[in-house]
Amino acid sequence: MRWHGEQEAAVARPAVPRPRTPEPPAAPGEGDLIAAAHAGDPGAAHRLGRMYAQRGDRSAARHWWERAAGAGNIDSAYNLGVWHEKHGTLDEAITWYELAAGAGDAEAAANLAMLLLEERGDVPGARGWFEAAAAGGSRPAARRLALLCEDAGDDAAARVWHQYAASAGDLASAHDLAFLCYTAGEEAQARAWWEYAARAGHTDAAYHLGRLLHAARDPEGAEALYRLAAKAEHPGAASQLGRLALARRDLRAARAWFERAAHFGRVEDQRMAGFVCVELEDPRAAGHWFGRAAAGGDPESAYNFGLLLIVEHDDLRGGRHWLRQAAVRGHRKAAEELATLESVMGPEAGGTARWTSGVPPFWDRPVEPEPAARAELAVAAASRRGGTAPRLADLTEILGTWDLLTRRLREPADLAGVVAWLAERGGLPASAVEHLASVRMTVLCPGTGPWPAPAEVEHVLAAARRLRERLGPS
Repeated sequence: MRWHGEQEAAVARPAVPRPRTPEPPAAPGEGDLIAAAHAGDPGAAHRLGRMYAQRGDRSAARHWWERAAGAGNIDSAYNLGVWHEKHGTLDEAITWYELAAGAGDAEAAANLAMLLLEERGDVPGARGWFEAAAAGGSRPAARRLALLCEDAGDDAAARVWHQYAASAGDLASAHDLAFLCYTAGEEAQARAWWEYAARAGHTDAAYHLGRLLHAARDPEGAEALYRLAAKAEHPGAASQLGRLALARRDLRAARAWFERAAHFGRVEDQRMAGFVCVELEDPRAAGHWFGRAAAGGDPESAYNFGLLLIVEHDDLRGGRHWLRQAAVRGHRKAAEELATLESVMGPEAGGTARWTSGVPPFWDRPVEPEPAARAELAVAAASRRGGTAPRLADLTEILGTWDLLTRRLREPADLAGVVAWLAERGGLPASAVEHLASVRMTVLCPGTGPWPAPAEVEHVLAAARRLRERLGPS
């Protein structure tokens, strides 16, 4: 919170506000100002308040600002609002902010809106004053107003105010506006706003634009943006660069990027680093990354770590432990390896079935880059402003299951034909397959419906798993 004219870089607080009109060349002395103020000059009283605040005499500053504000000096009214807010007398702060804001002071209107919102929970009142501040040229007020509109479900108004703030240089609003456009299915506008923010240095905008280009089958354009985001240590960008390098079979570059992302604690990238280290014939490093990811709860890493302990270190007991950790999370191959170990070490209590009974199968198949990018953008869009988004792994599994099963169609078919084929072959009601197709379409074609809720995704995922179980592996 600053007085009018206080510089943001100031070390001491509060710096005394500068008058909004230029100072006269020769400033009158304190005695002249006191005489002028007693004679009814509000400008002199305001400057006295500033002088005393600069000396640290806040009581005297308040006295003279009250005299100036009472005579119509708006800067003094604003400063009194700041004074009372800093001293915790919020009712008085609101009174003075209202006086200044009512006279057209945009900063006072913005501060008043924040007090009403945060201290009184008066959303309608705050919105009205944010609108006044934004109309008066306050970019921060325009952004806060946009977020307030988003929280109220008024996306149309939110887009108007985000665009106002973004056009004035607010990169966060440009990034948010891009997501609103993407959710509405307006990808050209989303791309334009993400590009605007990315060019000005907004790291997340660069990354999400990269994901959009990847979804549109432009991996070269995506890579340029991932590199831009990776310069600012964006872990997701490093991960995607690792995947692109791996697709080119540049294993050393892939390892470097995956390890860079893995150091942020990203379990999937720790696993990918382990895979690349295996290909580079570095079992020690592979064990390190598989071990870290397995400890983080990743079934595929636990499976591979268990195998590595058995093959490289002849550690059957340690290998069995990690295979068990993978099996209880639905990793079928790990369960099969446990069965093999039982023939060597003797069966565990309950046998292999104990570890897999009632556990949903772990999805361990790769998904094409384009739907994977769409799934990530959907989760990012749905989780904005505290929204509850489905798990990325669940959406990816749904998209991957559909592609896996529909590859078996001998002849091209329209959506209705695909649904009928899956329902008949999988033994599920057509409505369940239609729901699966609807969620898939929402993710792949934004704007065709609201983002699916986690409960809806769980329901559809169960149907996808039943289809895989009944139709069998490809």
